[in-house]
Amino acid sequence: MTIAKSATLLLVALAIGGASTSSVAGRKGTWLSQELAGRIPGTPTDCIDLSRVDGPMIVDMHTILYRQSGKRIWRMDVGNTCPALREDMVLVIRPSDSRLCRNDTFQALDRDSRVPSISCRIGQFVPYDRP
Repeated sequence: MTIAKSATLLLVALAIGGASTSSVAGRKGTWLSQELAGRIPGTPTDCIDLSRVDGPMIVDMHTILYRQSGKRIWRMDVGNTCPALREDMVLVIRPSDSRLCRNDTFQALDRDSRVPSISCRIGQFVPYDRP
């Protein structure tokens, strides 16, 4: 089942191991740099087609990545940040159609307790392409 086929509720499970806060922050910065290394940022857009991407991959409370083929990664910076967002959470996204667009909302659920966070807003999507 693809993400675009979900009617109103989409659960995407994410699992990345944890460590101390300072070492996690350092690894995340390095990991994000490695993911985007050699890629050229393009013009930001407001929507992406969910049937064409894999993800999300939560980097931190500000950044989520979506992978589209081997050539493109979409970087989405969360509007107004989402202070409860962590890389080991489950996202509940309610897209209005088969696209994920700026100002759509999502909630992050704690993987163990399933307690939802506040609603967070999707920001713009920046494509990073290989030359």
